Amino acid sequence: MGEIEQKPTPGSRLGAPENSGISTLEHGQKPPPTPSGKLMSIKIQMLDDTQEAFEVPQRAPGKVLLDAVCNHLNLVEGDYFGLEFPDHKKITVWLDLLKPIVKQIRRPKHVVVRFVVKFFPPDHTQLQEELTRYLFALQVKQDLAQGRLTCNDTSAALLISHIVQSEIGDFDEASDREHLAKNKYIPQQDALEDKIVEFHHNHIGQTPAESDFQLLEIARKLEMYGIRLHPAKDREGTKINLAVANTGILVFQGFTKINAFNWAKVRKLSFKRKRFLIKLRPDANSSYQDTLEFLMASRDFCKSFWKICVEHHAFFRLFEEPKPKPKPVLFSRGSSFRFSGRTQKQVLDYVKEGGHKKVQFERKHSKIHSIRSLAMQPTEPNSEVPKQAQQRASLTSGEGAESPGGQSCQQAKERKVSTEECGPRQSPALQKSPAGNKRADGAVKAAEEEEEVAKDRTQQSKPQPPQPSTELSINSQGGAMPANVILSPNLSPDTKQASPLVSPLLNDQPCPRTDDEEEGRRKRFPTDKAYFIAKEVSTTERTYLKDLEVITSWFQSTVSKEDSMPETLKSLIFPNFEPLHKFHTNFLKEIEQRLALWEGRSNAHIRGDYQRIGDVMLKNVQAMKPLAAHLWKHGEALEALETGIRSSRRLENLCRDFELQKVCYLPLNTFLLRPLHRLMHYKQVLERLCKDNPPNEADFRDCRAALAEITEMVAQLHGTMIKMENFQKLHELKKDLIGVDNLVIPGREFIRLGSLSKLSGKGLQQRMFFLFNDVLLYTSRGLTISNQFKVHGQLPLYGMTIEKSEDEWGVPHCLTLRGQRQSIIVAASSRSEMEKWVEDIQMAIDLAEKSSGPTPEFLASSPPDNKSPDEATVADQESEDDLSASRTSLERQAPHRGNTMVHVCWHRNTSVSMVDFSVAVENQLSGNLLRKFKNSNGWQKLWVVFTNFCLFFYKSHQDNHPLASLPLLGYSLTIPSESEDIHKDYVFKLHFKSHVYYFRAESEYTFERWMEVIRSATSAAPRAHTLSHKESHVY
Repeated sequence: MGEIEQKPTPGSRLGAPENSGISTLEHGQKPPPTPSGKLMSIKIQMLDDTQEAFEVPQRAPGKVLLDAVCNHLNLVEGDYFGLEFPDHKKITVWLDLLKPIVKQIRRPKHVVVRFVVKFFPPDHTQLQEELTRYLFALQVKQDLAQGRLTCNDTSAALLISHIVQSEIGDFDEASDREHLAKNKYIPQQDALEDKIVEFHHNHIGQTPAESDFQLLEIARKLEMYGIRLHPAKDREGTKINLAVANTGILVFQGFTKINAFNWAKVRKLSFKRKRFLIKLRPDANSSYQDTLEFLMASRDFCKSFWKICVEHHAFFRLFEEPKPKPKPVLFSRGSSFRFSGRTQKQVLDYVKEGGHKKVQFERKHSKIHSIRSLAMQPTEPNSEVPKQAQQRASLTSGEGAESPGGQSCQQAKERKVSTEECGPRQSPALQKSPAGNKRADGAVKAAEEEEEVAKDRTQQSKPQPPQPSTELSINSQGGAMPANVILSPNLSPDTKQASPLVSPLLNDQPCPRTDDEEEGRRKRFPTDKAYFIAKEVSTTERTYLKDLEVITSWFQSTVSKEDSMPETLKSLIFPNFEPLHKFHTNFLKEIEQRLALWEGRSNAHIRGDYQRIGDVMLKNVQAMKPLAAHLWKHGEALEALETGIRSSRRLENLCRDFELQKVCYLPLNTFLLRPLHRLMHYKQVLERLCKDNPPNEADFRDCRAALAEITEMVAQLHGTMIKMENFQKLHELKKDLIGVDNLVIPGREFIRLGSLSKLSGKGLQQRMFFLFNDVLLYTSRGLTISNQFKVHGQLPLYGMTIEKSEDEWGVPHCLTLRGQRQSIIVAASSRSEMEKWVEDIQMAIDLAEKSSGPTPEFLASSPPDNKSPDEATVADQESEDDLSASRTSLERQAPHRGNTMVHVCWHRNTSVSMVDFSVAVENQLSGNLLRKFKNSNGWQKLWVVFTNFCLFFYKSHQDNHPLASLPLLGYSLTIPSESEDIHKDYVFKLHFKSHVYYFRAESEYTFERWMEVIRSATSAAPRAHTLSHKESHVY
């Protein structure tokens, strides 16, 4: 007495060991003792329409009954399921796992409890057990028959065809029609019979497990998948239906979804009598009120729906089960209900860790039976989930899955293969019908998912934008999960378009993972520092060649298709780039040949002759000197291109459209300056080689001679390069600004741009400031299709004073800028930001005082803003509207000019100077890195290019365009601590708010180089560097 009746299970009848079901206990813990007392029998209706009776103690909590059902089924992923029953008011409710069963089911003899799917994940590939997917398929079949899963005729026929394939096997028209006559899967099935048969013909060779997988693949895309409607009325009395899903709360009119409230938008859920209340987070752009109210049929209906919402939020959004509230001393307020059980993350982690044994199960309605190995195997993540790309091909070819013994069972479409032919480790099939197809159902292995644990786990199936960090207080239970990978922290949850700062690679897995194999490969390489320097020349040369091809191949091809560019401009650009491309192609081949000898990949590897790089560098630097004439022309080509764009709308459109192409991953005019920047890279490399090589070696003499040659070339072109960098930056900023007619004028220098808060009558408002050597502009991001910044005012620097005024206004990091005609008060995001602005503005004021006098007006449309902080006019109101719009998601941006440095500074609330841009030009790097997310296990090999304050990610160096980018402004660069459990060498960590990425280099040298260049993008350049760059080279 006092124990659950042990009934034989399909697994136990075959001698399978007992399974722990859905226990939520940690490893090593023992379950609490089952309450003793009188037993009661409860009938459970399974998903296959069979009924089983379970005897449990009357005082046992609901979890004991659910565990008993899962143990009976040998179900590991039981947390997705629940038990529902009609209460004494005939309202269908879920069995509370914490309350005693006897207090919930008053007349157990007359009640049939249904075992059904409770939580529908966004992607069926997250279901890692074949049995779990089979039960989900039964739920879909049941929802179709009951009219709960609505869809069009084509989808319905396709779903039924997969069900038929799993139940009777391969297509036979007579058998199909006979089977469909005996089984009704949908109310209006007769009209779809021909279409079902037609679709079934395409599934020949598909196993039942594959049919389940395809069924769920189709079903999950339907709007009503996993939806249970709860009737309600809105404030106007309109009849609607509410539902809860993995993403949040949904509103339906009939079967049509009319609204959705993502979990990240919801601040609190509550109910008061019959009223269901949703309190939203403030959003200036939303037309909704802060609190939405819905009226339901009764308090019981309302409370039931509220409980379901609490459970869905906890299961999909939390890391672990929420802790219970402390009991009040005197009075209790509100419901004590909380979610009980493992969260989805805990379920996924448990199954990935393995330790459970896979057992057989019986498909009740199928003549084809599934076989699962009884042998203990180390479980790999997603080991039973077919990989999407490979799966469709394998399903049509009818290949069997790999057996546990490692043998592959090739199955012809016409031939029946017994399970014994697949290897001795598979158990015999459970034969329901001797005439049935006895093909085995094996597991198809897939690559691991490498995805940072999503803050909103409901959005892992698609590259959705990451959600802002929230503290969702649903019944005061826990906080939200950390943000996704995603790269930019200030994104709103509901927009569909991919963010320019968040690229798809960081959500997708385009490359195979490498780990220990990379270790072995690394050990075979030379350990000389000179070797790694030479390899850096090779990797960066590859990137440089790709950048040259943007002009010589891609842009030239685009120009040749349209008659938009004058011949004089063509003759100035392309003939001066093609010789460089040809030269550097040969240079790269020579370096790679030398590296192959150095690594011993050739028969002629002798240290004295081949383990050096100075001779190759000297030879090619000397050969480069005749090409200097082409380098001199690049500044002229840049000026001519910008002049042509100003004078020709067709050329402007052509260049703008070209910048939208993936291959043009930087502003077009940046590529025109790449050859000048490359000289700086050669100079840096040769300086490191001279420092590394002992003076008595021959390689040192070659490196020193090459350094002398390249230093002479850099000195000759340095003035042109500084001038052209400033010219290029002014034209780039011009595209980001509205309200400026003549930004690019002779003598004007760009100094700093960044985000500051401007104090006005409405409080602190975010503004984007642009500092030049003669004027300071302040702007806000407008509502234009290209998200340009609208100029609100200008402050000439001539006669301006600057003072810190934190005490006067009571605002941290506050400055007062007093011009001759107006004054403004601004606040920086931190003290270091304030110091940077103070230093640069003071330097700019000093430069303006030394110039010829006041700057002429150059704002075209915006009048000067002379308002004091105490005034608030209509213009201020408009600018506040612009500000609100600018705080919306980056996802809403048009693709053009959406990821420039201006936008990054706006969203990261930081600033960057021209000196920082110059340092970034000198610190460019390329090479292979292994990347790992915070909550993933494997490492992924990527080709990474660092330039323009960004990491650009490629599958390989041969790709023409990046798959993703990670702007680094605002990120911190550190080395992982012991507690982070990263037991690898040469790993560095990038961290911004909740976004964490680990990168692993191949050697100590490359690790130090990546740390050096990334640190240049994540920290300010030293001011001594400022003076060296601020020479009088202005346009």
